Amino acid sequence: MTQIKVLGPGCPKCKTTYNNVLEALKQTNAEAEVEKVEDIEQMMKYNVLTTPVLMINEKIKIKGRVAQVNEIIDLLKN
Repeated sequence: MTQIKVLGPGCPKCKTTYNNVLEALKQTNAEAEVEKVEDIEQMMKYNVLTTPVLMINEKIKIKGRVAQVNEIIDLLKN
């Protein structure tokens, strides 16, 4: 199963990215394990300084900006 993580401290951009992930999954009828990582220590393990970060299967796909629904759909298809 696809694993998706949204890393961010809980800012509005992070919440929007998380909601966009849920919307992309809904639109594509895809199933994935979605996790929101807000713990600073856990985020530091991924060595990221700018948030939000969208990770799919432990690979950073988008960082430092809100991931749009259509972008997430494209990433899920690949």
